[in-house]
Amino acid sequence: MRTTMVPNLGREISLVGLGTWQLGGDWATVGDDAAQEVLAAAADAGTRLFDTADVYGDGRSEKAIGRFLAGRADRADFTVITKMGRRAEPHEPAAYTLDAFRAWTDRSRENLGVETLDLVQLHCPPTAVYGDERVYDDLRTLQAEGRIARWGVSVELVDEALAALEQPDLATIQIIVNIFRRKPLERVLPLAAERGVGIIARLPLASGLLSGKYDEHTTFAPEDHRTWNRDGSKMNIGETFSGIPFEVGVAAAREVAALTPAGWTTAQMALGWLAQVGVATMIPGASRPSQAVSNAAAAEMPALPEETMRALEDIYDRHCRRHVHDVF
Repeated sequence: MRTTMVPNLGREISLVGLGTWQLGGDWATVGDDAAQEVLAAAADAGTRLFDTADVYGDGRSEKAIGRFLAGRADRADFTVITKMGRRAEPHEPAAYTLDAFRAWTDRSRENLGVETLDLVQLHCPPTAVYGDERVYDDLRTLQAEGRIARWGVSVELVDEALAALEQPDLATIQIIVNIFRRKPLERVLPLAAERGVGIIARLPLASGLLSGKYDEHTTFAPEDHRTWNRDGSKMNIGETFSGIPFEVGVAAAREVAALTPAGWTTAQMALGWLAQVGVATMIPGASRPSQAVSNAAAAEMPALPEETMRALEDIYDRHCRRHVHDVF
């Protein structure tokens, strides 16, 4: 697996990671044994980065990763990202306190079975949090106490990422970036590279749209966010299909699929595109071992031809730009 050195993280990470929201069971039914099989398949395929959060299945995802890594001789080769902040009730800036940070990270340390968390990211907090210097000082206190090794942010908006980039010791920014969400390429990635901050591409397949497998008649389970959050009523609308109306995304994905090189899946091309535009890593999910293996293989995809890159940009401009570019 190709790796990327992230200066502010102080370590190399695999170009393709594994997102594990679905292993928490909130919207995908993945049993405990199946979760271990997915993690093992990803690791065997060279994946050395797992992304989780304390709210994924109320800790179930973290515990699955902890069980998988427990006792492995190569544990130090893996980077586990967890996130905190979504447990706050109410979810408002005043809830982001040092005492809360200590409680949340202590819970994650127990779930993952470690003394020090590799990387903790603020989990899409209210926008005001990104401009609060006290919050960053509290994160530094967690480092000094040995609870965390590095810290970063997960964001919904480009402007939130830019606010966090004012911090000289920010390690990572996790942001939605994919063929259908290109704005970070213009405003975030260049500055992050200049400042040694790693970009973690989340929703790299736009909630599955970029698998090329959906059509206008595709339906999802009632508990799936792709059913209940299409209007953004439960969480930020960008979390579902990257904020693009489903029918628009299906049409755009059909054109993307037509550009897929022979021998590769459309999902692999979408991940290969991300590798080509300069992210540090990407975190596609997988609910089956075969998906984890296929995703990892995208790290070895050759560069897409320039004409394909231009065609993908044209698809974005015609179908997606008006829905997302000035919104997020």
